Amino acid sequence: MQGLFRRRNLPHLDREGGTYFVTLCLAGSLPASGTLAISRHWRKRALAPPPAGISADEWRRRCSAAAFVDYDRVLDSSSPVTWLADQRLAGIVRDSLLHGHGHRYQLLAYVIMWSHCHVVFSTTSNGVAGPADNDHARRRSAREAVMLSLKRYTAVSCNRVLGRRGPFWQAESYDRLVRTHAELERVVSYVERNPVKAGLCREPEDWEWSSARSRRP
Repeated sequence: MQGLFRRRNLPHLDREGGTYFVTLCLAGSLPASGTLAISRHWRKRALAPPPAGISADEWRRRCSAAAFVDYDRVLDSSSPVTWLADQRLAGIVRDSLLHGHGHRYQLLAYVIMWSHCHVVFSTTSNGVAGPADNDHARRRSAREAVMLSLKRYTAVSCNRVLGRRGPFWQAESYDRLVRTHAELERVVSYVERNPVKAGLCREPEDWEWSSARSRRP
């Protein structure tokens, strides 16, 4: 079954019953100067002729994945916004993720970092929102419905704790359709090892705000 390609500022590929790797960033968490340099670098690489034996589509996919890793490195090392370091807020996000599991989606992995959150989930028919977006005369996809519900609830709850108003999350999320079991295994490992790579713990199971924690003896 062909996926449906959607674009606002970021590209999104939706597929019925799809499995997604999604990153939610706090509003203001990505420094403009750093992200602009990354974007320009990988856009230039993606437009260049692909190496021998690699299709143009595969080359663009690889460049996009490499750019994502660079963005993630910026988020881990130099983000100016770190609200999720507050355990009250991290708990709100974690509890909200777990609440939807088994109903609106199957939660496969997650990690909550100080400035962003990685989530891997498979959509279900219950995730379809139904009403059309105000910006687009179409029904939301299951992925969009899940993200909209999660971001709205956690934004209101976390802002209440912080005593602030305004955007809590970046308007759009970074997402990728996971196509194979092997890719899923790589993505789950990447997500759960994020705190280790960021120097926050020694083993994935040591990080309290991660699906890896549930496997801790």
